Amino acid sequence: MRVLSVVLALVSAFFVFYTVRLLVVTQGLQHTRVGGQGAYVGAVAFPIIAIAFGWAAVWCWNRAGRSSAPSGPS
Repeated sequence: MRVLSVVLALVSAFFVFYTVRLLVVTQGLQHTRVGGQGAYVGAVAFPIIAIAFGWAAVWCWNRAGRSSAPSGPS
């Protein structure tokens, strides 16, 4: 479960990077090419995807921590 969590966190980091890259390349969405409405879609979708994968990574990490803890006194 921890491996899945790390993979999800890496995917989240990728979408964070891509959101920042999109904003830098388009200079804050001020300079999009003609017909470049996909930049606006990406500016909305990429952060949502990053948050979703980040939340899933944290959830998986916490879930793995609970399941691997000892269940009773030794």
